[in-house]
Amino acid sequence: MNNAWIVAPVLLPAIAAALLIMLRRTSPAVRRIVSIGATSALLMIAIGLYWLASDGGPRAYFLGAWEAPFGIVIVLDRLSATMVLLTAALAFFVSIYAATGWDVRGNHFHSLFQFQLMGINGAFLTGDVFNLFVFFEVMLIASYGLMLHAGGPRRITAGFQYVTINLIGSALFLVAVSLMYNVTGTLNMADLAVKTQTIAPENAALLKVSALLLFLVFAIKAALAPLHWWLPTAYSAASAPAAALFAIMTKVGAYCIIRVYTLAFGPDAGPVANIVEPWIMPAALVTLVVGAIGVLASRSLSGLIVFAVIWSTGTLLSVFGSFDQRSLSAALYYAVHSTFAAAALFLIMDQIVRRRANGGRLSSCPPVAQATLLGSAFFLAAIAMSGMPPLSGFIGKLLILDATRTAFGGAWIWALILVTSLFVIIGFSRAGSLLFWRAEQDIATQEGPSVRNSASLVGVAAALGLIAMTAALAAFAGPVMKEFNMTASQTLDRAGYVRAVLGPDAKATLAANRPGSSP
Repeated sequence: MNNAWIVAPVLLPAIAAALLIMLRRTSPAVRRIVSIGATSALLMIAIGLYWLASDGGPRAYFLGAWEAPFGIVIVLDRLSATMVLLTAALAFFVSIYAATGWDVRGNHFHSLFQFQLMGINGAFLTGDVFNLFVFFEVMLIASYGLMLHAGGPRRITAGFQYVTINLIGSALFLVAVSLMYNVTGTLNMADLAVKTQTIAPENAALLKVSALLLFLVFAIKAALAPLHWWLPTAYSAASAPAAALFAIMTKVGAYCIIRVYTLAFGPDAGPVANIVEPWIMPAALVTLVVGAIGVLASRSLSGLIVFAVIWSTGTLLSVFGSFDQRSLSAALYYAVHSTFAAAALFLIMDQIVRRRANGGRLSSCPPVAQATLLGSAFFLAAIAMSGMPPLSGFIGKLLILDATRTAFGGAWIWALILVTSLFVIIGFSRAGSLLFWRAEQDIATQEGPSVRNSASLVGVAAALGLIAMTAALAAFAGPVMKEFNMTASQTLDRAGYVRAVLGPDAKATLAANRPGSSP
């Protein structure tokens, strides 16, 4: 596998999406074959790219043979390869679930799904801040279409709010990159890593404004409090497969924070060095509290899950207070775990809601068909998300607690993670009791018919596949953490990234190894 394959995760979904648009009038079976086939091929390519990234340093692919920093560059390293592989694995299970019936509620589900994958993979692979903006816009357009899939006034209202906040974010993004280009003369991330070190004092203030505006945009995408308010409405209104795919969207924001603020605004970036570190920790802790209170106060299953997603975002970003190897490796493990757990919950929720007399409201009603199967699946997904043993959420939480043990404000982080975890466990326990246990206990007192449709075995199998991924993360936590430690170390090696993009003769005064590192 050579460097030309690096661009494949962007090109393959784009080609598949265009083909699916042309096939929109064919039978659903044909569109499903094309979409699932493309997603399966993407998973195989992602595995190959991860293998390619694991045998050396970062690799760059220059579109049109234009050298950096003038042309478009796609960069593969361990971090981007990990996120592309995570996206492909998630998309594989979600595409199978969508084929159980959701995709026929509109002609363009699969094409929008592929465009969404194009935008997500492009954001993970791009080496240029402006092209990151372009891929953000691709994600926005495709996600808006997926949110409106199957229609309805609730989705239209949620879509309007979603687009409004994201358009505001896009405007801020453009202002940030304009200021950045005006000050540095470049938007290539590797070139920025060089030029931010020698920025003129009179331009430092503008560059700081640019860096903070960019952080604001990434915080919106990551649903970091107080910029999280769009997520509950948007994710609750989206169809189950769309919401499951959206589980990776908050990780795009977290990835961008890692990539940009360890590379372009890292410890050697002169007056803008480590500029966002004082802001991340307080916002993450507030996000923890908001998410946990939302889980405890939710009166619907969808509300419970979306606030659990917000809580998991706070848990993930709480470790970003110091960009060191141990913190980043713990964050990577938790990011992978929380993506699979959240997606599984959205798919299981759909199976439950469609078979209850009162839908997704957290109140007792006659039991659903196959309550044992659905209840078991919900129980496994709930313990994964809330961080209970034996699944990967427990290990991920321990890793984050260990990474923040000696950090500034570590006592606050420990206290809030442990207390909010208790809130989340109570919230999921209450929901499980109302959905399944009390349904059996109170059957004689209920009014109204039970919904006796059988659960889709293919749909439940897809959700269980996602839960199996969390179990695999726990079972192979040792080898996985070894990989993530190497990924974190490479991510913090700014000199290696710069050499891969600008060449070995780049005039960069970058430390070969991160300061203060320890394996």
